[in-house]
Amino acid sequence: MTEPAPTRRPRPFLRAVGAILSFYLLGFILSALLLLPFADRLTGGVSATELAARPTPAFALVQGAVLLLAFGAATWVVGIRALRLDAVDLRWRTPLARAKGLGVGIALGVLPAAVAMAMGVFTAGAEWTRDGGSLAQWLSQAGRTALILAPAALSEELMFRGLPLVVAAGVLGRGRAIVLLSVLFALAHILNPDVTAGGIGNIALAGIFLSLGFYSPGGMWTAFGAHLGWNATLAALAAPVSGLPFDIPYIDYQTGSPTWLTGGAFGPEGGLLATVTLAAAVALVGQWIRKEPT
Repeated sequence: MTEPAPTRRPRPFLRAVGAILSFYLLGFILSALLLLPFADRLTGGVSATELAARPTPAFALVQGAVLLLAFGAATWVVGIRALRLDAVDLRWRTPLARAKGLGVGIALGVLPAAVAMAMGVFTAGAEWTRDGGSLAQWLSQAGRTALILAPAALSEELMFRGLPLVVAAGVLGRGRAIVLLSVLFALAHILNPDVTAGGIGNIALAGIFLSLGFYSPGGMWTAFGAHLGWNATLAALAAPVSGLPFDIPYIDYQTGSPTWLTGGAFGPEGGLLATVTLAAAVALVGQWIRKEPT
């Protein structure tokens, strides 16, 4: 009698591809199932084109929360249950305490965003002008906007860092995986209003920055903090975030010119000034990782 041939296990690369595709498929299916019942109420009769160009605060908040729930569930099903990954593997538990990792991340996001906008004042004639409202209203609205942006930032970290980056790095190595997921992160913004080639390039660079934050001692908390810090700073200073405008009282931001330098209607992320500050942020976080590898 002959012994049965041993069962062949999937090759690591194919297994990784299958896991990542399953993660995205499950996440988007769950997102649709969670969002569709409330779609009419949230859109208020506004067309999809208008909503994409200027989402209402309620829609932005619910969409971010739905994506967070859906891809959190997909992480649990694919990452924890199927792949047997744990909080350390997924970089939720790291050497740096969560609060400190989040705080460091916020600082890492706020600084390059603020510097890019300030550089526009000195190099391109950008300026802030007084708008309607008071300083107290500005503080209140800036805080509310940050809360609206938080679920979206964390959901994107789950989608483009998190499980996909960990699994891809296992077969490609960290460097290639970071580049791959950063390109996907940039392409996910290709339909944003007033998008430019420079904007897509800068979002890819931001993806590298956030991925390095993910591999820093602060892990996912630092990546999330940096993402939120960047977006919330642009919004609070009355600039579009990846082409999406936010209603901020008290101040208005004039981008100046040329637009290739300042980003124009897409916001600072579309300009060369953001390229410079993001590159500096990449170098800074890279140096941190070299000093404290994890």
